Amino acid sequence: MFVSAEATILHADLDAFYASVEQRDDPRLRGRPVIVGGGVVLAASYEAKRHGVRTAMGGRQARRLCPRAVVVSPRMAAYSDASKAVFSVFERTAPFVEALSIDEAFLDVRGLERISGTPTEIAAQLRVEVRERVGLPITVGVARTKFLAKVASGVAKPDGLLVVPPGAELAFLHPLPVQRLWGVGAVTAGKLRARGITTVGEVAQLGERALIAMLGRAAGRQLHALALNRDPRPVQARRRRRSIGAQRALGWRRRALDEVTVVLLALVDRVARRLRAARRNCRTVVLRLRFEDAARCTRSHTMAEPTTQTRMILLVASNLLRASLPTIERRGLTLIGIAPANLSDARAPQLVLPFDRASDIDATLDGVRDRFGSAAITRAVLLGRDPGPWVPLLPD
Repeated sequence: MFVSAEATILHADLDAFYASVEQRDDPRLRGRPVIVGGGVVLAASYEAKRHGVRTAMGGRQARRLCPRAVVVSPRMAAYSDASKAVFSVFERTAPFVEALSIDEAFLDVRGLERISGTPTEIAAQLRVEVRERVGLPITVGVARTKFLAKVASGVAKPDGLLVVPPGAELAFLHPLPVQRLWGVGAVTAGKLRARGITTVGEVAQLGERALIAMLGRAAGRQLHALALNRDPRPVQARRRRRSIGAQRALGWRRRALDEVTVVLLALVDRVARRLRAARRNCRTVVLRLRFEDAARCTRSHTMAEPTTQTRMILLVASNLLRASLPTIERRGLTLIGIAPANLSDARAPQLVLPFDRASDIDATLDGVRDRFGSAAITRAVLLGRDPGPWVPLLPD
């Protein structure tokens, strides 16, 4: 795989995205610690982060750490609109834009020197345009590889720009803590610390064989390659999304199965409706989980036929959740997400359940919600219970 000789990959990442949108829209919040989400912290401004407030932290703990913080309810429509505006700037900046989430993306600016300037100049202008057009701060890292560009933006936060030139890549990377490597969460970092390894440079010196013996073949090979900045993956232009998903942070309080099930019900209702609105069917249901040790896992099931039916998607998702219960009970659960995948156009045939006219019921419910609002009708099990805000996995 070809890797450019110059630093031409940008990683652009909005700073404290949800909190920054709130500060942009309400001048009274500017310069003050802001927490988005009461029960679970969805985002915290940098003024709040200085007090130790972090995403996915329980709201009660966050308020103890930062008593003067202003707690605001999330406004997902506002964040989605801001994301669309930012991605519009990205797509005017570079021909290749790869979305990572609602608030970050890779851009490949190779070959734009005569049109737009050097990669450093393009990155600086990108930050100016996002600030002027959208009113939000953004940090940009520039490097030869996607991995190092993302590391650079993380080091440059908040509201910064950092360029890692080719000749100084390992000198920049090796003194950093091992947590900067993709795939190093609390568990892996603990294994490395037990061997006296705390920096990326020490990971590189350890060697691939030793890392494989310690962490397994896949993880060991990946960490060794990243510690040497070996990342040949190109920036892939954004295509029509292949999955539509939503997720919810649960905080650190241990939750009973029925509570988690309620959250899953609400998420499935939302994503199934979005599937139908987008006129797309799915064959694969993906369950995403994050545990208390920050590790993540996914479980998926592919159905025999594509569907948009809430009942069928919920049945598959519930089975995946039940299969994960031993792990959840052992490690705790801090985030759950659902992502229908393996999508096709609505013209494709879909699985029908004639005995309960599931498709007709879904269509009727969608019509009521379109006319009277998304909260006009809901499941009985959700009455009086807050399923929490949905969080899109990628910009719509």
